[in-house]
Amino acid sequence: MTMKMKAALWYGPGDIRIEEVSLPSPGPGEVLVKIEAALTCGTDFKTFRRGHAMLIKKTPSAFGHEMAGVIASTGKGVSSFKEGDRVVAANSAPCDRCFFCQKNQKNLCDNLEFLNGAFAEYLLVPARIAEKNLYHLPPTLSFRDAAATEPLASIVRCADQLNVKPGEKVCVIGSGSTGLLWVQMAKQLGAQVLCVARNLQKLETAKKVGADYILSTLQTKNVAKNLKEEVWDLTHKGYGPDVVIEAAGQPETWELATQLVRKGGRVSFYGGCKQGTTVTLDTHKLHYEELTLSGIFHHTPAYFKKALDLIAQSRIQIAPLIAGEKKLADIHQIFQKGVAETPLKFAVIP
Repeated sequence: MTMKMKAALWYGPGDIRIEEVSLPSPGPGEVLVKIEAALTCGTDFKTFRRGHAMLIKKTPSAFGHEMAGVIASTGKGVSSFKEGDRVVAANSAPCDRCFFCQKNQKNLCDNLEFLNGAFAEYLLVPARIAEKNLYHLPPTLSFRDAAATEPLASIVRCADQLNVKPGEKVCVIGSGSTGLLWVQMAKQLGAQVLCVARNLQKLETAKKVGADYILSTLQTKNVAKNLKEEVWDLTHKGYGPDVVIEAAGQPETWELATQLVRKGGRVSFYGGCKQGTTVTLDTHKLHYEELTLSGIFHHTPAYFKKALDLIAQSRIQIAPLIAGEKKLADIHQIFQKGVAETPLKFAVIP
Protein backbone atom coordinates (compact mmCIF):
# COMPACT_ATOMS: atom_id res chain seq x y z
CA MET A 1 0.00 0.00 0.00
CA THR A 2 1.33 3.47 -0.95
CA MET A 3 2.03 5.61 2.08
CA LYS A 4 0.67 9.16 2.14
CA MET A 5 1.67 12.51 3.60
CA LYS A 6 0.07 15.93 3.83
CA ALA A 7 1.47 18.79 1.75
CA ALA A 8 0.50 22.32 0.75
CA LEU A 9 0.15 22.70 -3.03
CA TRP A 10 -0.04 25.95 -5.03
CA TYR A 11 -2.70 25.85 -7.73
CA GLY A 12 -2.62 29.49 -8.79
CA PRO A 13 -2.66 33.05 -7.42
CA GLY A 14 -4.31 32.99 -4.00
CA ASP A 15 -5.05 29.27 -4.21
CA ILE A 16 -3.18 26.81 -1.99
CA ARG A 17 -4.60 23.53 -0.79
CA ILE A 18 -3.61 20.95 1.80
CA GLU A 19 -3.74 17.55 0.13
CA GLU A 20 -2.66 13.98 0.71
CA VAL A 21 0.10 12.99 -1.69
CA SER A 22 2.32 9.94 -2.01
CA LEU A 23 5.19 9.75 0.44
CA PRO A 24 8.34 9.81 -1.72
CA SER A 25 10.96 7.11 -1.44
CA PRO A 26 14.59 8.25 -1.80
CA GLY A 27 16.47 7.02 -4.86
CA PRO A 28 20.25 6.89 -5.30
CA GLY A 29 21.91 9.82 -3.55
CA GLU A 30 18.60 11.23 -2.29
CA VAL A 31 17.52 11.93 1.29
CA LEU A 32 14.01 12.01 2.74
CA VAL A 33 13.63 14.60 5.51
CA LYS A 34 10.83 14.67 8.07
CA ILE A 35 10.16 18.37 8.41
CA GLU A 36 10.21 19.71 11.96
CA ALA A 37 9.90 23.41 11.10
CA ALA A 38 9.38 25.44 7.93
CA LEU A 39 9.39 29.23 7.73
CA THR A 40 7.47 31.62 5.54
CA CYS A 41 9.24 34.43 3.72
CA GLY A 42 8.44 37.36 1.46
CA THR A 43 9.06 35.24 -1.63
CA ASP A 44 6.42 32.78 -0.45
CA PHE A 45 3.85 35.57 -0.20
CA LYS A 46 4.80 36.90 -3.64
CA THR A 47 4.45 33.37 -5.00
CA PHE A 48 1.10 32.92 -3.26
CA ARG A 49 -0.23 36.14 -4.79
CA ARG A 50 1.17 35.93 -8.32
CA GLY A 51 3.32 32.86 -8.87
CA HIS A 52 7.07 32.79 -9.44
CA ALA A 53 8.89 32.63 -12.77
CA MET A 54 11.76 30.50 -11.46
CA LEU A 55 10.27 28.48 -8.61
CA ILE A 56 6.92 27.50 -10.12
CA LYS A 57 7.28 25.46 -13.29
CA LYS A 58 3.93 23.65 -13.24
CA THR A 59 0.70 23.47 -11.27
CA PRO A 60 -0.12 22.19 -8.82
CA SER A 61 3.28 22.90 -7.32
CA ALA A 62 4.97 22.15 -4.03
CA PHE A 63 5.30 25.26 -1.90
CA GLY A 64 7.80 26.68 0.60
CA HIS A 65 11.59 26.46 0.75
CA GLU A 66 12.93 27.30 4.24
CA MET A 67 13.07 24.16 6.36
CA ALA A 68 14.93 21.97 8.83
CA GLY A 69 14.16 18.49 10.10
CA VAL A 70 15.29 14.94 10.74
CA ILE A 71 16.41 12.43 8.14
CA ALA A 72 13.74 9.76 7.77
CA SER A 73 15.55 7.59 5.20
CA THR A 74 18.39 7.74 2.69
CA GLY A 75 18.89 6.38 -0.79
CA LYS A 76 21.65 4.14 -2.05
CA GLY A 77 25.10 5.70 -1.98
CA VAL A 78 24.43 8.26 0.75
CA SER A 79 27.23 7.98 3.31
CA SER A 80 27.44 11.40 4.98
CA PHE A 81 23.95 11.25 6.49
CA LYS A 82 21.90 8.62 8.29
CA GLU A 83 18.42 8.17 9.65
CA GLY A 84 17.82 10.37 12.70
CA ASP A 85 20.35 13.08 11.79
CA ARG A 86 19.17 16.64 12.41
CA VAL A 87 19.69 18.64 9.21
CA VAL A 88 18.96 21.81 7.29
CA ALA A 89 18.69 21.78 3.51
CA ALA A 90 19.33 24.68 1.19
CA ASN A 91 16.76 25.24 -1.54
CA SER A 92 19.22 24.86 -4.40
CA ALA A 93 22.52 23.50 -5.64
CA PRO A 94 24.67 24.49 -8.64
CA CYS A 95 25.97 22.07 -11.27
CA ASP A 96 29.65 23.15 -10.91
CA ARG A 97 30.16 22.61 -14.66
CA CYS A 98 28.45 25.41 -16.61
CA PHE A 99 29.94 28.73 -17.78
CA PHE A 100 28.83 30.62 -14.65
CA CYS A 101 29.99 27.95 -12.22
CA GLN A 102 33.40 28.03 -13.88
CA LYS A 103 33.39 31.80 -13.38
CA ASN A 104 32.69 31.20 -9.65
CA GLN A 105 29.20 32.69 -10.04
CA LYS A 106 27.41 29.58 -8.84
CA ASN A 107 24.30 31.51 -7.85
CA LEU A 108 23.79 32.19 -11.58
CA CYS A 109 24.29 28.54 -12.59
CA ASP A 110 22.54 27.69 -15.86
CA ASN A 111 21.41 24.42 -14.32
CA LEU A 112 20.63 25.58 -10.78
CA GLU A 113 18.47 22.91 -9.17
CA PHE A 114 15.76 24.31 -6.90
CA LEU A 115 13.93 22.61 -4.05
CA ASN A 116 10.37 23.48 -3.09
CA GLY A 117 7.93 21.74 -0.80
CA ALA A 118 8.86 22.79 2.74
CA PHE A 119 5.19 23.17 3.70
CA ALA A 120 4.64 19.44 4.05
CA GLU A 121 5.25 16.58 6.44
CA TYR A 122 8.23 15.26 4.47
CA LEU A 123 10.53 16.61 1.77
CA LEU A 124 12.63 14.61 -0.68
CA VAL A 125 16.04 16.24 -1.08
CA PRO A 126 17.49 15.60 -4.57
CA ALA A 127 20.89 13.95 -4.86
CA ARG A 128 22.72 17.09 -5.98
CA ILE A 129 21.41 19.16 -3.07
CA ALA A 130 22.02 16.30 -0.62
CA GLU A 131 25.62 16.19 -1.82
CA LYS A 132 26.38 19.91 -2.05
CA ASN A 133 23.97 21.82 0.21
CA LEU A 134 22.67 19.68 3.09
CA TYR A 135 24.13 20.25 6.57
CA HIS A 136 24.14 18.67 10.01
CA LEU A 137 22.76 20.85 12.80
CA PRO A 138 24.62 21.52 16.03
CA PRO A 139 22.78 19.83 18.94
CA THR A 140 21.82 23.14 20.55
CA LEU A 141 20.42 24.78 17.40
CA SER A 142 16.62 24.67 17.11
CA PHE A 143 14.93 23.55 13.90
CA ARG A 144 13.07 26.86 13.71
CA ASP A 145 16.23 28.96 13.86
CA ALA A 146 18.09 26.68 11.44
CA ALA A 147 15.30 27.04 8.88
CA ALA A 148 16.21 30.72 8.54
CA THR A 149 19.62 29.88 7.10
CA GLU A 150 18.46 30.22 3.48
CA PRO A 151 17.41 33.90 3.54
CA LEU A 152 20.45 34.85 5.61
CA ALA A 153 22.75 33.12 3.11
CA SER A 154 21.73 35.54 0.36
CA ILE A 155 22.31 38.49 2.70
CA VAL A 156 25.77 37.27 3.71
CA ARG A 157 26.69 36.98 0.04
CA CYS A 158 25.31 40.45 -0.73
CA ALA A 159 27.22 41.97 2.19
CA ASP A 160 30.41 40.55 0.70
CA GLN A 161 29.48 41.96 -2.70
CA LEU A 162 28.94 45.43 -1.19
CA ASN A 163 32.10 45.19 0.94
CA VAL A 164 30.44 46.80 3.95
CA LYS A 165 33.16 48.17 6.23
CA PRO A 166 33.29 48.94 9.97
CA GLY A 167 32.13 52.48 10.71
CA GLU A 168 30.15 52.92 7.51
CA LYS A 169 26.61 54.27 7.57
CA VAL A 170 24.10 51.79 6.17
CA CYS A 171 20.47 52.60 5.39
CA VAL A 172 18.09 49.64 5.14
CA ILE A 173 14.79 50.34 3.38
CA GLY A 174 12.21 47.86 4.63
CA SER A 175 11.49 46.31 8.03
CA GLY A 176 10.20 42.90 7.02
CA SER A 177 12.11 39.76 7.94
CA THR A 178 14.71 40.50 5.25
CA GLY A 179 15.18 44.05 6.50
CA LEU A 180 15.57 42.80 10.07
CA LEU A 181 18.20 40.28 8.99
CA TRP A 182 19.99 43.05 7.09
CA VAL A 183 20.01 45.29 10.17
CA GLN A 184 21.72 42.52 12.12
CA MET A 185 24.16 41.65 9.33
CA ALA A 186 25.27 45.26 8.92
CA LYS A 187 25.78 45.54 12.69
CA GLN A 188 27.85 42.35 12.63
CA LEU A 189 30.12 44.07 10.12
CA GLY A 190 30.55 47.08 12.39
CA ALA A 191 28.32 49.52 10.50
CA GLN A 192 25.95 52.10 11.95
CA VAL A 193 22.45 51.25 10.75
CA LEU A 194 19.36 53.32 9.94
CA CYS A 195 16.16 51.42 9.09
CA VAL A 196 13.50 53.21 7.02
CA ALA A 197 10.01 51.73 6.57
CA ARG A 198 6.27 52.36 6.99
CA ASN A 199 5.30 49.85 9.68
CA LEU A 200 5.96 51.32 13.12
CA GLN A 201 5.69 48.00 14.95
CA LYS A 202 8.23 46.34 12.66
CA LEU A 203 10.49 49.38 13.01
CA GLU A 204 10.45 48.93 16.78
CA THR A 205 11.60 45.34 16.19
CA ALA A 206 14.39 46.71 13.99
CA LYS A 207 15.47 48.85 16.92
CA LYS A 208 15.45 45.81 19.22
CA VAL A 209 17.71 43.81 16.90
CA GLY A 210 20.28 46.58 16.62
CA ALA A 211 19.20 49.48 14.42
CA ASP A 212 20.83 52.68 15.64
CA TYR A 213 18.05 54.81 14.15
CA ILE A 214 14.58 54.16 12.73
CA LEU A 215 12.43 56.36 10.48
CA SER A 216 8.82 55.81 9.44
CA THR A 217 7.72 57.12 6.04
CA LEU A 218 4.21 57.42 7.48
CA GLN A 219 5.47 60.25 9.69
CA THR A 220 7.03 62.13 6.80
CA LYS A 221 4.69 64.45 4.88
CA ASN A 222 6.84 64.91 1.78
CA VAL A 223 8.60 61.57 1.44
CA ALA A 224 10.78 62.53 -1.52
CA LYS A 225 12.15 65.68 0.13
CA ASN A 226 11.80 65.45 3.90
CA LEU A 227 12.82 61.81 4.18
CA LYS A 228 16.06 62.50 2.34
CA GLU A 229 16.80 65.39 4.68
CA GLU A 230 16.14 63.23 7.75
CA VAL A 231 18.23 60.32 6.42
CA TRP A 232 21.11 62.61 5.49
CA ASP A 233 20.98 64.32 8.87
CA LEU A 234 21.44 60.94 10.57
CA THR A 235 24.21 59.72 8.24
CA HIS A 236 27.43 61.68 7.85
CA LYS A 237 25.55 64.86 8.82
CA GLY A 238 24.29 66.05 5.49
CA TYR A 239 26.15 63.75 3.11
CA GLY A 240 24.04 60.62 3.28
CA PRO A 241 24.65 56.91 3.85
CA ASP A 242 27.59 55.02 2.36
CA VAL A 243 25.37 52.07 1.53
CA VAL A 244 21.63 51.78 0.90
CA ILE A 245 19.94 48.38 0.94
CA GLU A 246 16.54 48.26 -0.77
CA ALA A 247 14.80 45.37 1.01
CA ALA A 248 11.19 46.19 0.20
CA GLY A 249 10.99 45.07 -3.42
CA GLN A 250 9.00 48.03 -4.76
CA PRO A 251 9.94 50.15 -7.81
CA GLU A 252 9.38 53.40 -5.89
CA THR A 253 11.81 52.34 -3.17
CA TRP A 254 14.36 51.24 -5.77
CA GLU A 255 14.27 54.82 -7.04
CA LEU A 256 14.28 56.20 -3.48
CA ALA A 257 17.44 54.23 -2.69
CA THR A 258 19.38 56.06 -5.39
CA GLN A 259 18.14 59.40 -4.04
CA LEU A 260 19.21 58.66 -0.48
CA VAL A 261 22.75 57.35 -1.02
CA ARG A 262 25.72 59.72 -0.77
CA LYS A 263 28.03 60.64 -3.63
CA GLY A 264 30.32 57.70 -4.34
CA GLY A 265 28.00 55.40 -2.41
CA ARG A 266 26.68 51.91 -3.14
CA VAL A 267 23.11 50.73 -3.59
CA SER A 268 21.90 47.15 -3.51
CA PHE A 269 18.55 46.41 -5.10
CA TYR A 270 18.05 43.46 -2.79
CA GLY A 271 14.25 43.33 -2.88
CA GLY A 272 12.92 41.75 -6.07
CA CYS A 273 10.14 43.55 -7.94
CA LYS A 274 7.40 42.01 -10.03
CA GLN A 275 8.59 40.63 -13.37
CA GLY A 276 8.32 43.25 -16.11
CA THR A 277 8.64 46.18 -13.70
CA THR A 278 10.72 49.16 -14.81
CA VAL A 279 12.13 52.08 -12.84
CA THR A 280 13.32 55.58 -13.75
CA LEU A 281 16.78 56.60 -12.60
CA ASP A 282 18.52 59.97 -12.79
CA THR A 283 21.41 59.31 -15.20
CA HIS A 284 23.08 62.62 -14.33
CA LYS A 285 23.16 61.66 -10.65
CA LEU A 286 24.41 58.14 -11.38
CA HIS A 287 27.19 59.42 -13.64
CA TYR A 288 28.43 62.54 -11.89
CA GLU A 289 28.01 61.24 -8.36
CA GLU A 290 29.72 57.93 -9.21
CA LEU A 291 27.06 55.69 -7.73
CA THR A 292 27.53 51.95 -7.72
CA LEU A 293 24.27 50.06 -8.22
CA SER A 294 24.00 46.30 -8.02
CA GLY A 295 21.42 43.59 -8.26
CA ILE A 296 21.67 40.45 -6.17
CA PHE A 297 20.30 36.98 -6.67
CA HIS A 298 20.42 33.97 -4.39
CA HIS A 299 23.34 32.32 -2.62
CA THR A 300 25.90 29.53 -2.99
CA PRO A 301 26.76 26.52 -0.80
CA ALA A 302 29.72 28.38 0.71
CA TYR A 303 27.51 31.27 1.81
CA PHE A 304 24.82 28.93 3.09
CA LYS A 305 27.41 27.37 5.41
CA LYS A 306 28.58 30.82 6.58
CA ALA A 307 24.99 31.79 7.35
CA LEU A 308 24.37 28.59 9.29
CA ASP A 309 27.47 29.27 11.40
CA LEU A 310 26.28 32.82 12.19
CA ILE A 311 22.94 31.51 13.44
CA ALA A 312 24.50 28.61 15.36
CA GLN A 313 26.86 31.05 17.10
CA SER A 314 23.87 33.25 18.08
CA ARG A 315 25.36 36.20 16.20
CA ILE A 316 22.08 36.60 14.31
CA GLN A 317 18.78 36.50 16.21
CA ILE A 318 15.91 34.62 14.60
CA ALA A 319 13.28 34.78 17.37
CA PRO A 320 12.43 38.48 16.76
CA LEU A 321 11.59 37.61 13.15
CA ILE A 322 8.94 35.07 14.10
CA ALA A 323 5.39 36.44 14.20
CA GLY A 324 3.88 33.16 15.35
CA GLU A 325 3.56 29.43 14.88
CA LYS A 326 0.91 27.51 12.95
CA LYS A 327 0.21 23.89 12.17
CA LEU A 328 0.40 22.84 8.53
CA ALA A 329 -3.36 22.28 8.53
CA ASP A 330 -3.84 25.95 9.46
CA ILE A 331 -1.62 27.41 6.74
CA HIS A 332 -4.59 29.26 5.25
CA GLN A 333 -4.54 31.46 8.35
CA ILE A 334 -1.13 32.71 7.17
CA PHE A 335 -1.68 32.95 3.43
CA GLN A 336 -4.95 34.82 3.03
CA LYS A 337 -6.32 35.92 -0.31
CA GLY A 338 -6.82 39.68 -0.59
CA VAL A 339 -4.43 40.57 2.26
CA ALA A 340 -1.69 42.85 0.93
CA GLU A 341 0.41 43.17 4.10
CA THR A 342 3.24 40.66 4.40
CA PRO A 343 3.77 39.60 8.02
CA LEU A 344 7.04 38.66 9.63
CA LYS A 345 7.94 34.99 9.48
CA PHE A 346 5.59 32.25 10.64
CA ALA A 347 6.90 28.87 11.69
CA VAL A 348 4.84 26.11 10.06
CA ILE A 349 4.94 22.92 12.11
CA PRO A 350 3.60 19.77 10.41
